[in-house]
Amino acid sequence: MQARPTRLGSWVRTSGSLWRALQATVWCCAALASNAWASPEGDPSDDPASTVIPTPEELEKAGAVIGHIVIINSNVFDTSVPEDNKALFRLANRLHIRTRGEVIRGELLITEGQLYSDRLVKESERILRANRYLYDAQIVPFRYHDNKVDLEVRSRDVWTLKPGISFGRSGGNNSTSFQVEESNFLGRGKEINIERKSDVDRTETTLRYTDPHVWGTWNQFSGMFSDNSDGKLREVTAAHPFYSLDSRWAAALLATDWDRIDSRYDRGHVIGKFNHRQEILDLSFGLSRGLVGGRAFRWTAGAAYESDRFDLAAVPLGPGVLPQERRLAYPFVGLEMVEDRYEERRNQDQIDRTEDYYAGKLFRARLGYASTAYGSDRNAVIVKLDGGTSFEPSPAVTIMADAKAAGRLESGSLKNATLAAEAKYYWRISDRQLSYVSLSGTVTEDLDAEHQLLLGGDNGLRGYPLRYQDGTSMALLTLEHRIYSDYYLFRLFHVGGAVFFDAGRTWGRGNGAPSNEGMLKDVGLGLRLGQSRSAFGNVIHVDLAFPLDGDPSINKVQFVVETKRSF
Repeated sequence: MQARPTRLGSWVRTSGSLWRALQATVWCCAALASNAWASPEGDPSDDPASTVIPTPEELEKAGAVIGHIVIINSNVFDTSVPEDNKALFRLANRLHIRTRGEVIRGELLITEGQLYSDRLVKESERILRANRYLYDAQIVPFRYHDNKVDLEVRSRDVWTLKPGISFGRSGGNNSTSFQVEESNFLGRGKEINIERKSDVDRTETTLRYTDPHVWGTWNQFSGMFSDNSDGKLREVTAAHPFYSLDSRWAAALLATDWDRIDSRYDRGHVIGKFNHRQEILDLSFGLSRGLVGGRAFRWTAGAAYESDRFDLAAVPLGPGVLPQERRLAYPFVGLEMVEDRYEERRNQDQIDRTEDYYAGKLFRARLGYASTAYGSDRNAVIVKLDGGTSFEPSPAVTIMADAKAAGRLESGSLKNATLAAEAKYYWRISDRQLSYVSLSGTVTEDLDAEHQLLLGGDNGLRGYPLRYQDGTSMALLTLEHRIYSDYYLFRLFHVGGAVFFDAGRTWGRGNGAPSNEGMLKDVGLGLRLGQSRSAFGNVIHVDLAFPLDGDPSINKVQFVVETKRSF
């Protein structure tokens, strides 16, 4: 006999239907209203203008003043182009909430009435292009009159709502996620993310909110809460950054509380686990004289607290020892040097997209002293260094080199010290072909017991399981020939491809098992899909990699699917 529905059950079903209908109505209304919210700003000037626009150098020499700044922000699809004028694309435009004009205007370093500066125009373009919700941005003079130059800020939105299920595969392991992410909430540049993700380490349920311009200022805020299968993560950051080369001050606060289970690996397999409770508090303040002689020097000072506690997990610890607890509290000072040297490139690390390539020198240093007088459990000098440079021996060749070092000096000995360096070589064969070489290496000294120096399918050896080799030092060579086609798949993806060779190994006995397979090599080929309409990852990698070494248990073909920020 079928049970009769209760009034409560009927009310629940009716309320659920009404709630879903209300959500759909609110979203559609907001999306349809976005055309009014984010329509291009009109040109308010009817002044007669010269048909000849001076060059940027001529404008600066003449002392030209910026007149009107007109924001022209295009939708995801340009329906004036026949290939984009499709029913599905028109629907996507109607549902998409375009970036508001005041949001774009708020990221400019130029204002109406100030002297024209091509440096500030170029830097404003770079700031705009750094946003995930914009595909490209250009600022161009379009009228010159009475020694005033009017500028158009031309940008194009990308699709910023990411609902649904995603899949990735790397190093023989799968990762899946279900999420609802909006990286440009209501066209205001705010990011909201609700995600449930499962990978080799843990299952996470995460809520994150990011505001890069709090109340229309350059102040930033980000908050994240993650309820995981092995603990919880809570993190808050608030900052006023050095947002431009000529910025004079900065401040930042970071607070992290992360309870998790860490794993030790050998040949791609977990061989032990332990609980790790990490707490971080970092407060800093910085000053600068701004851009002087093409360089900006930035001094920082602050205080930090770092606590790491460990205990046994439910599963056996495996090889190695349980890490010792640490508590470090220390003041620090820092220095950063950055140069005003940028170039616009195309088809280097992206496909058919403007790339802001940093062509100058960079240096960062941070020095701190932890003492028992400040609440630390030891006395230690804490050092972090980071630097890089770039040069072009010929118009077709670019070489980049960078290095970083970090560690502690305790009782005259180095602890948890790492030194890593990488050199990249780009050889431009044609507009749509490039050969790429990368050589990197890392050496360590007395790593803390929770750390491993690992090499595998997740960090360069694409033909092998992730976290396959463990050691105290590592070297990796990558050879890659890249092809950037002009094929535009479904008007959604710019298509490229690559053939590659990887070779690398680790040396020494790390904090895992003592085994080592020696030099590992792989070859492969891959498809690259440059996303031109989406804010979520720039390049999709689909690779087939074939290992040439390793133990017989490794699959002869590794299928790798990843979304990365570069080629």
